[in-house]
Parts: sequence; C-alpha cells; structure tokens
Amino acid sequence: MATDAVTGPVPELDPAAVERWRRGGGELVELLTLARERLGGVAAVRIGPRPTVLVTAPEAVQHVLARHPDRYVKRSHRARLLIGDGVLAATGDAWKRQRRLLQSQFTGTGMRRYEQRIAGAARAAAERWAGYARTGEGFDVGEEMRRFALDTIWRALTGHPLDAGRARELTAVAAVVAALPSLPADEVEARDSVAADLARIDTVARHAVAAARDGAAGPDGPGLLQVLVDASAAYPEYTDRLLRDELVTLLVAGHETTATTLTWLYLLLDRHPAAREEALAAGGEGSPERREALQALVSETLRLYPSAWILPRHATEADTLGGHTVAAGTDVLVCPYLTHRDPELWPDPERFDPRRFTAAGGRPARQGAYLPFGIGPRACLGTQFALRESTALLEQLLPRHVPVFTSVPAGAVYGLTVRPDGPAPATLAPAG
Repeated sequence: MATDAVTGPVPELDPAAVERWRRGGGELVELLTLARERLGGVAAVRIGPRPTVLVTAPEAVQHVLARHPDRYVKRSHRARLLIGDGVLAATGDAWKRQRRLLQSQFTGTGMRRYEQRIAGAARAAAERWAGYARTGEGFDVGEEMRRFALDTIWRALTGHPLDAGRARELTAVAAVVAALPSLPADEVEARDSVAADLARIDTVARHAVAAARDGAAGPDGPGLLQVLVDASAAYPEYTDRLLRDELVTLLVAGHETTATTLTWLYLLLDRHPAAREEALAAGGEGSPERREALQALVSETLRLYPSAWILPRHATEADTLGGHTVAAGTDVLVCPYLTHRDPELWPDPERFDPRRFTAAGGRPARQGAYLPFGIGPRACLGTQFALRESTALLEQLLPRHVPVFTSVPAGAVYGLTVRPDGPAPATLAPAG
C-alpha cells in the first residue's frame, strides 16, 4: 500500500453541482474541470451510481499509471467495436504478448526503418500543397493532415504508399471514430449503426493481410504487418481476426491522433503567427536547432490537446491515493487534459507558448505533469513515431506555405481524442 497519511475518502463534488451540470447538458470536461478547481488533484464525481475518482495531480497520476498499474487496470477500450482485441484494448497476458512483439518496432533500429517512409509521405504532402499554392485551390487542413498521417502509417504497415482507392475506403476509420461517442449503449445496436463502415475497413484489412501472407513487399520493403503475419507462424493466437484487429488498431492509433494534433497546431499558429517565425528562425533547414524548435511546437500543441485526453482505469483493490482511501471496484479517470492546464504546474496554462519546451525551467520537472501519450507500461507505443512524422511534415511545409483560413472551428469535441468541432477550410499564401 502507499505510505500517504490517510485523511479519509476522496472528497466528492457537491451532488447539486453535478445535477446543475446534467440539466445544462454540459460536456464531461466541464464537470471534471469544476471538480478539480473545487477539490484539487484527486476528487470524486458521481457521474453514475457510484463516485468516480478524477486524478490530475502529478504524483497521483504517477501512482496510478506508472507505479501501480496492477492496481489500476484498463478494463475495456471505448473503441473496442472498431479495434477488437488489438493491443490498445487487450488486457492481461494477451496484452503483454502483443505489446512485446510491437515494442521493438517503435524504438531504436525499429524507428530507423521508418525514416524513409515518413519522409516519403511528407514529400507527397508537400507536393500536394505546392499544387494548391499554384492553383489557389481551397482545401480542408484537417483532411490534409488526416491524409498525410494515414499515408505515413500505411507505408509503415505495408511498405506501399496509400493509393486513392484505399484512402477513400479508409475514410471509414475516421467515420467510426467520430461516431463512437454517440453510438447506442447496446453492443449489437452500436455495431449495426456503423456496419457499412466496419465492412469497408474489414475488406481493406483482409486484402492487406492476404498481401503480406503472399510476401508482397512494397517499394520500401516489408512493413510492420509482415512482422505480425510472421508471428502467426509461432503464435497460434495470431489468427486472421487478431491480425485484422492489430492492423486496424495501428491504423487508428497511428493516424487519428497525429492528424488531430497537426490540425490543432495549424489553427494555433493562425492565432499566434510569431510562434511560427520563432521556430523558423531557429537554425537552418534540417538543422538540429530547427528540429528542436519544430518539436516544441508539437509538444506545446500536445499540452493543450493531448492525444489521450482522458485515461479510464479500474481499481482492483483498495488503495491510498493522494492521502485518500480508494475502495476496490472504483472507476478512476486520469485526465492529462486537465493536468496540462493546471495553473500551479503551467503558468498561464491557456496561452500557447512553445518556449515552455525549449527554455530552461519552462516546463514542470514533476513526473506526471506532462503525459500527452500516457505514462507507465501502457503508454503509447508510437510516441517517437508520431513526433518524428509531425516534425518531418513541418520541416517540409512550414517554411514554404501559410494557410489562410476562410473559417475556423468554434470549439472542440471531446471524444476518443479532442478534435476541432468543424472543418478548417483554407487557401495557401507563400511564406513571408
């Protein structure tokens, strides 16, 4: 057990405040923000019949996700209808096996294998933007970011660039992700609601797995899917269904969050053009200083809009958290979105300031204060991949073009990710 001095149960938000929120039809994030402001970094909110514990204090975040993941477990992923038993949703021994197989692919030599594929996708995006600039054609920045990120992960998975036909079919992935928060609670009804999109995704996955089984490597050589197919010879649990689930999981995790992050970044630069100029003034093109400055843009965007804005867990045993008792069976919500906007950790937290990540002392040193990809054993496998593809695209686009938005989204949608609540149509102006 933790050694915190126990002060009693986790303080609970006044039920009257919860009822006012419920009657007003507010977003969950509004209720959680209120709980943190009134009660601090470990607070209880009665969303359902039992209190749910909200965790935003860095030490408590570290306790739940990194120090004691065996006490605070992941039970079911919100996207299970889409990703099945892929590594994001898997638990127990199955998760350990699946993660162990994938982990080496996203670190060290594994990452070097993807450099040319990431660069190829970034060049393809730059060519499209050069075409928009020549013709004056308008486009949606969010859709462009999704196209780039999907092309990148498809190259990593298969060794092939994403062709137009598969790109059209894989719009079904974004459609299901967007629909998830509003699907019926009943699993059969939920699946029926998105059956056509799931069928399109299954068809693409089936063809990709069959091609990998036939050894049909792409121009950049075999992809990550080949690693999974080869594993099926040694591990019988890697059935065609699990291969499909793992492929779709990597497609979702490998493009949805990156596309959303890059869209937010361009919207933020539209409001803060000086940040773009500062990044481009840091060293020459391709220099380590330039790359560090570009990564700071991405890191600050992820602070405001983390890839996983909320991380649900379930307490398997009684524990002491932040000096409070947590009963076995309690649902726990770790909320990076609110940790990143805590003024005690991040001065002027609503301000977009990439210098937090380049200046000495610009970001808090406390573990658990910054976790856009989670922390602990279930932290995102593709963190380095996502950061590298984001900076690779910015290296190509930022010095050459400035999007001029004809309208911008009014707010955010808090679903699987925090995404803009509408399109971001723009034309391109030359960089000054």
